[in-house]
Amino acid sequence: MSKNILLVDDAAFMRMMLKDILTKNGYTIIGEAENGIQAIEKFKELKPDLTILDITMPEMDGISAAKGIKAVDADAVIVMCSAMGQQSMVVESIQAGARDFIVKPFQTERVIEAVQKVIG
Repeated sequence: MSKNILLVDDAAFMRMMLKDILTKNGYTIIGEAENGIQAIEKFKELKPDLTILDITMPEMDGISAAKGIKAVDADAVIVMCSAMGQQSMVVESIQAGARDFIVKPFQTERVIEAVQKVIG
């Protein structure tokens, strides 16, 4: 069975890149959002197997969104992504409930490795 993924990034181009990588590897993108507020709404509506969240977004950042999603479903699987591979961001993401962290620009192997690690 294909795994369902929600993509959240304020840059449509980044969502498109991730979508391309993931769909070519057998995953299904069931929704997209461009900020943390939309992410939480879409998560409630779609109940994805995995949510990939960008950290830096307008209105609500990815770390706040991760906390919001975890409040809705403690078992939610989240992978964070950011152009800033700053150690503090990674630590904060993990504390917010993320299971892994991918850095932009996306490397196909790393994206697939992270996704397989958390949802198979």
